Amino acid sequence: MPTVFLNGEFLPHDQARVSVMDRGFLFGDGVYEVIPAYGGHLFRLQPHLQRLDNSLQAVRIPNPYTEPQWQGILEELVGENAGTDQSVYLQVTRGVMERRDHAFPADLKPTVFAMSNPIPEPDPALAEHGITAISLDDIRWQSCHIKAITLLPNVLLRQQAVEAGAAEAILLRDGEATEGAASNLFIVRDGLLITPPKGPLLLPGITRDLVIELAARHGIPYREGAISEAELRGADEVWLTSSTKEIMPVTTLDGVPVGDGRPGPLYRQMHGIYREYKQAVREGRAG
Repeated sequence: MPTVFLNGEFLPHDQARVSVMDRGFLFGDGVYEVIPAYGGHLFRLQPHLQRLDNSLQAVRIPNPYTEPQWQGILEELVGENAGTDQSVYLQVTRGVMERRDHAFPADLKPTVFAMSNPIPEPDPALAEHGITAISLDDIRWQSCHIKAITLLPNVLLRQQAVEAGAAEAILLRDGEATEGAASNLFIVRDGLLITPPKGPLLLPGITRDLVIELAARHGIPYREGAISEAELRGADEVWLTSSTKEIMPVTTLDGVPVGDGRPGPLYRQMHGIYREYKQAVREGRAG
């Protein structure tokens, strides 16, 4: 039976209990992170923990643990659930209150929860055929850089994509593409890799940052800049990235082929580079 971590204890998941008065349950008042672990090694742990700390500071929840403490907890959790590559989910809410009130009660103790689940190997067909996406208006709030657990807009957007037979929705706001409902966005135009700059309208993705780092390391031209809707629709290649889905080539957008309708040459190059990096993580040669 999978082991989870809850408020200082490791226990079977069916024994974990959280109060109905927890502000995460009543208000979605909390933040989260998702961290892959390959071969028992946590992927890009420090950037993930830094993003967690940034989110906690933004919503004014005190970080319950230091970075070394977080590392110890998460490594033990991965060890308890060893056997496959894993996706570690951790969540921190503001805590349990005595009565329902929007205002922050004083001196609450944050609720800390973490679990891990197996990560399936990416479908080889993805690299051969890519995925289908649709474009939708970005209906989310103005602080998308906070990795908050209040994900109902993202859920509704993703569900709309699923019901349209697509794998993901690419979001548009004021004539510009921001990101996917659960992913970051890249396009390729004339050999140049472009991704929207960090800011309050998109999540600062860890895999996004790694793709930029790998592009710089391997001499792939890239730029962080706004992507207009016209540039999105006229791109030679479109990619979506996330920690658990890695790099996904979009080959059809709103029923229209992207480029020649197949994963492009720059995607194939980056896919190989990313797989090499992932193997280095699995072998403990990279973080």
